[in-house]
Amino acid sequence: MDLSQYVGALNLLGDESRLRLCALLRERELSVTDLVRVTGISQSRVSTHLARLREGGFVRDRREGQHAFYALALDTLPGAARGILDEAIAAADPTLDGDQRRLAELEAERRGALPESFIGEMERHYSPGRTWQSLAAGYAALVRLGDVLDVGSGDGAAVSSLASGCRSLTCIDASPRMVDAARERLAAHPGARVLVVDAGALPFEAGSFDTVLVFHTLTYAEQPSRVLAECARVLRPGGRLVLLSLDQHKQREVTAPFGERHAGFSPSALRGLLSHAGLRVASVEVVCRESKKPHFQVVLAIAEQPGSPVTERGQAG
Repeated sequence: MDLSQYVGALNLLGDESRLRLCALLRERELSVTDLVRVTGISQSRVSTHLARLREGGFVRDRREGQHAFYALALDTLPGAARGILDEAIAAADPTLDGDQRRLAELEAERRGALPESFIGEMERHYSPGRTWQSLAAGYAALVRLGDVLDVGSGDGAAVSSLASGCRSLTCIDASPRMVDAARERLAAHPGARVLVVDAGALPFEAGSFDTVLVFHTLTYAEQPSRVLAECARVLRPGGRLVLLSLDQHKQREVTAPFGERHAGFSPSALRGLLSHAGLRVASVEVVCRESKKPHFQVVLAIAEQPGSPVTERGQAG
């Protein structure tokens, strides 16, 4: 090898990204998609670096259908380049070690095993089929909610997962367009009905429902206390109200365009509203915090209508 070839080899490995790619391709074949996932380098940059490495005789490629796989060309790799790679890998560099760890996780996924980083943090990671919709369907199969009222059901997307656990399901919303969409979504459930109703003036007799759901509805209500009073009125003795709401916040510029009238409710505020409605509060707590700014928090409140159920009609048949 003459001097110009030495200089060319050193120039190729003088870029951190190309050095990382060579270290990954030293032991195995990988696709561009694999390299992007492991390194976090953009696809266009990975492809550009691979083209340069291939031109310099550092990597070889193999096509399989529409996919190309790359590996380090150990048989044509200059000795100087091999020495640099060996020394870099042996140095236990944090960046190269991180690449190897992510590559091991990628290979574990393909073998059907969960990566080590999933353990203890599964709620933060995607795995095939493990969506909130599938989990909700599984949980719904375990419950018997009796006669259910969903206050502010929107298009029925949330409650549709619970429909199979309801003896009857009544969904109400102030928007006729939302009601039309919910009727279409719930058409397969014979025990479901969807009505245009003002949540502050429910047209139902007292003690009509075993369960009342108020999922992200209270912040839109003109009079939250009246809505909860009506929910309590139609709840049977021993019945349960489950409420989700944004925690109190200062990001009105984010929520106002969605039509929200109130900037969330703190746990203590919800406890007071539920107690004032005559309900016995079982629990009120922040149950989740969004990972993206402004990091909205959600409060879950569970309250019960005092008294014992008069009959067993609350159990689904």
